[in-house]
Amino acid sequence: MKSVFSPLRRHRAAALHQAAVEGGLAATPILDWGHPRVSRLVSDARRENTGTDRGFLIAAHRLIAARVRPVYAMNDTQPVSRTLLLERGSCSQRLAVLEAVGRAGGIAGRVRGLLVDGRFWHSRFPRLRALVPHQVVLAWPEFMLGGQWVAVSELYGDLGTLQEGGGFTNTGGETLFDAVARTAVDWDGTTCSSCDLSGHVLTDLGYFSSRDALFQAHGQTLCLPVRIIADPIMARRAA
Repeated sequence: MKSVFSPLRRHRAAALHQAAVEGGLAATPILDWGHPRVSRLVSDARRENTGTDRGFLIAAHRLIAARVRPVYAMNDTQPVSRTLLLERGSCSQRLAVLEAVGRAGGIAGRVRGLLVDGRFWHSRFPRLRALVPHQVVLAWPEFMLGGQWVAVSELYGDLGTLQEGGGFTNTGGETLFDAVARTAVDWDGTTCSSCDLSGHVLTDLGYFSSRDALFQAHGQTLCLPVRIIADPIMARRAA
């Protein structure tokens, strides 16, 4: 199963935490923030909040949550402009939209690569657990705010405060993208047990200047033939 569904070229060696990775503002094939659809979203977010960079990102996050409905799409390298056109996207695709808006607004971004145990998603697919990949490559964004890198987990506040919202259970309609607005999404085990997701992390792949660089280095969760077959179906299935 693992060899069938996972890209053969993916390197699984443990990665060092590359704190020196600077990130950037440049557009990429995924983060195509020069597209008119992204520009319109940037303008709308600015109208919602004309204050701080953090406030701008929060406004953008709320707009994306309202306009891009969550589905189980599988193409992590889909351009942000297409996600906005379809008005639906996976957690990864919606996070990419937020990153693109941030860069377009002059806020540098980077991603932390996490290799997450596929069993983390078993509760969402109780009848299809055998088809869930053993390992999932997750691109977790960070933004340069106030001269320091801030993970999307702490966009709405520090993890200690957010943990009062209760843990993310990965069930129901709430996705990781939505959960950061109300609770601590803690990949490092620094909060209470109900919010601690560190036990699901198999490998910390380190930091990358963009999600493009992460997926170029480690591949996507599913190999291309599987994505071609499954994505048209799953991309329409509501999360």
